[in-house]
Amino acid sequence: MTETMQADNIVLARGQRAGANEDPRLDWWRAAKFGLFIHWGLYAIPAGIWQGEEIPGIGEWIMLRARIPVAEYEQLAGQFNPVDFSAKEIVDLAKAAGQKYIVITSKHHDGFCLFKPSVGEYNMVDATPFGRDVIKELADECARQEMKLGFYYSQVQDWHHPDGDGNDWDYDPTAQNFQNYLDNYVVPHVTDLLTNYGPVCLIWFDTPKGISEAQSRQLLDLCNRLQPECLVCGRLGNTLGDYATARDNAIPGNLVAQLDWETPATINDTWGFKFNDHNWKSSEELICKLTDIVSKGGNYLLNIGPTETGAIPDPSIERLRAMGAWLEVNGQAIYGTKPGPLQGESWCRTTQDENHVYLHVFDWPKDGKIRLEGIEFANAYLLTEPASDPLIVSIQEGKTIVEGPPSAPDPVATVIVLTKS
Repeated sequence: MTETMQADNIVLARGQRAGANEDPRLDWWRAAKFGLFIHWGLYAIPAGIWQGEEIPGIGEWIMLRARIPVAEYEQLAGQFNPVDFSAKEIVDLAKAAGQKYIVITSKHHDGFCLFKPSVGEYNMVDATPFGRDVIKELADECARQEMKLGFYYSQVQDWHHPDGDGNDWDYDPTAQNFQNYLDNYVVPHVTDLLTNYGPVCLIWFDTPKGISEAQSRQLLDLCNRLQPECLVCGRLGNTLGDYATARDNAIPGNLVAQLDWETPATINDTWGFKFNDHNWKSSEELICKLTDIVSKGGNYLLNIGPTETGAIPDPSIERLRAMGAWLEVNGQAIYGTKPGPLQGESWCRTTQDENHVYLHVFDWPKDGKIRLEGIEFANAYLLTEPASDPLIVSIQEGKTIVEGPPSAPDPVATVIVLTKS
């Protein structure tokens, strides 16, 4: 992931493309709303600590932050034996969380591949005692459970390869040939990912930095040729790709109209696992963020960082399961919806489908009376209750009043369904 990007939450990061082009290939993605991101690699071994010193910054950037020589960092591969890795556990967790697609780091900026590539031996199969293609195992499990799978791939930054971007402590940047890296390393890798692992729902490129428009288009054309249904994340660069992303962990302050976009986000502060990052967001906060993002037309791609053994941290499991429990009850107001008519309110969010407006109430009024302006409806009922058991609706002083119970039915976000008839 990127460590820093533009600060404006409304300006989406790199590679935005308007959603006015109603490309049907995005229909599943627009309906899905919620996905699982997985950042996992050699950086899970030091987990933020190098030679006894805690390295600041996000976990997967430790090689750059500590300026670790390639010859030292690549020795981590000989220690990587994630005996607790379970593709089934990952897919089971995503399903329990209510997530509809998974995106995993096939190669991050440190250059290590979790898959078996046709070019290079710096990978999970050839360089580790584990010796297994975890991408293949995850792809097979996703196919069994009918879960969509996509791959993160760092197309520009590669601190291990002499022609990749970013490593100026081992290599001379003025002597690097990025086009050579693209043609003879990246292209074969992307070809492998889109050829050997079944249907791929999307390729999540990242940090385009100085990649040219022609080079971005080279990768886009490759993806479109190999798997025409595979979406390409806008971080491919140069405003190319099928959808945009907000900067990391950022949510635009307002409705983003005519744009397909996604917020990639962490459950704590880092993407890759770090021993000392215990700043976990609560499940309540995560549910509210999901609702906020969906109400503005976006998707939420929420990350886990497995440990060096492949285990998923318990706090991540607990929070994702809590989100899934909420979605089990309230998913109708999230999946397949569009932004609702009421925007800009701090106490609520709205989503809608063809026949309903869903009012997500975060701050329940003490008297149980929901006061609404600027929205037309005739009937209201709690999503958790049948439509045949409506709430009282009245007009008072120009406002429509929905009379709910005195205390919030849901402690996080209560959903009221509004209909015109």
